[in-house]
Amino acid sequence: MMMSLWFGVIASSALVLGAIIGVRFELPKRLLAMLLAFAAGSLITALAFELFEDAYEHGGIIRAAVGLMAGAVVFTVLSAFLDRWAQAGEQKQAKAADDFQGSAKLDTDAAASDKRATTASTRGAAGLALLAAVTLDGVPENLALGISLGEGTGGLALLAAIFVSNFPEALVGSASMRSQGRSTGSIVGLWLGCAALLVIAVVIGAGPLSGTDPEAISVPLAFAAGAVIASLADTLMPEAYEHGGPAVALSTAGGFVLAFVLSLT
Repeated sequence: MMMSLWFGVIASSALVLGAIIGVRFELPKRLLAMLLAFAAGSLITALAFELFEDAYEHGGIIRAAVGLMAGAVVFTVLSAFLDRWAQAGEQKQAKAADDFQGSAKLDTDAAASDKRATTASTRGAAGLALLAAVTLDGVPENLALGISLGEGTGGLALLAAIFVSNFPEALVGSASMRSQGRSTGSIVGLWLGCAALLVIAVVIGAGPLSGTDPEAISVPLAFAAGAVIASLADTLMPEAYEHGGPAVALSTAGGFVLAFVLSLT
């Protein structure tokens, strides 16, 4: 149980670290894009070799495929809703100004030193929408991390993927909240609350869930894989590749290799 607690704290600490940096500093937009691309590469390894593969081994291909599609559908539908919420009625104006691109909730402009925040941050709710999205896909991810720890199957690749994806998302989300005029204390407090919730998810996964029937475990693992792959296609990759240039290809490959090496340990 202590191991799962520590893994949860390490994975979720990236949220707090990213939030603190996001409210205090601005980074070059290309660097932000490369961080997102590196996270995407890591998540590709985690969903293929730790989430979906484990789901298949526990429950078979049908159960794993249905669970993955369910996770993808749920995340996609809720993500679309969060994008509309983030825009807060500004979509038409933003599009007209070439200000609305990619996922409205992931406003990297708000955290960039060479861009200005979009209307999704300054007049919308991009930061809160991104916080909700991180929680949405973070709960099944961290449950899956706890399950892998409870079964003694490692989980280092998934831990690394969660950490490197949490960091840039929290950084961008906190910067969006800052652009909206929220105080530093309230911003860090919101991300700290999200981090605490995700730590609890790891502990639950390592405790009650890890001792259940293998076929039942297959469902949350596959659901997490579906949420991750939908998050990659809907949010992380579009934003990274739109603004990062050719360097994001190498960054994505680097994230994949790191997570793959960790999955072998």
